[in-house]
Amino acid sequence: MKDSLHRSWICLFEVLAQLARRLFLWARREKMAPPAVAAAPTTTMVCARQGRLRQRYEGCYRLVSGCIPYMLKEEGGESSSCQDVLGRLQVLMISTLKRGDLIFPKGGWEDDESIDEAACREAFEEAGVKGVISATPLGEWIFKSKSKQNSCGLQGACKGFMFGLQVTELLEIWPEQVTHGRRWLFHVMFRYQSMRRMVCVGTTGCGKHLTN
Repeated sequence: MKDSLHRSWICLFEVLAQLARRLFLWARREKMAPPAVAAAPTTTMVCARQGRLRQRYEGCYRLVSGCIPYMLKEEGGESSSCQDVLGRLQVLMISTLKRGDLIFPKGGWEDDESIDEAACREAFEEAGVKGVISATPLGEWIFKSKSKQNSCGLQGACKGFMFGLQVTELLEIWPEQVTHGRRWLFHVMFRYQSMRRMVCVGTTGCGKHLTN
């Protein structure tokens, strides 16, 4: 059992590293130049979707779509080196009332929307952001829902797809703001050194010398 959990964590770190690398390469291809993001008040409140009546499944797996919202901190100069891009890259993560850590916006992919539309909807509902989404998923991963972590077999099994979302609009009001906070992070702000190193190595190859 311990070996299985260890392999699962290794697999998760590998997937995250691949996601980070593909996000970096995709963003550089787009020249990593999002427009200045200003808070945009909205007078039209759209309720978040509830329930799983329209939920998509693939065999035993519940299909989930999410995104990594990002932007570049504006600074002087036009350096496009890996170190410069990594230093200015900001990633948005959200908090929830049900768990103490930070996560990326994600949720069930429903049968009346495309997979990228689902990712954009979750970003709007949970994080209050809109933007330009990558044309293809950065990667996919298999996981169990938090409530089914200790269950046997495939109960609670999900297949997730993650996109990059170049943020162009930051809303002051969004559907799930009562239950979801949001926070912009640089890689140096990740809690664990292993996570910082993994992200840096996965994007620029410069993370092996990171210190606490």
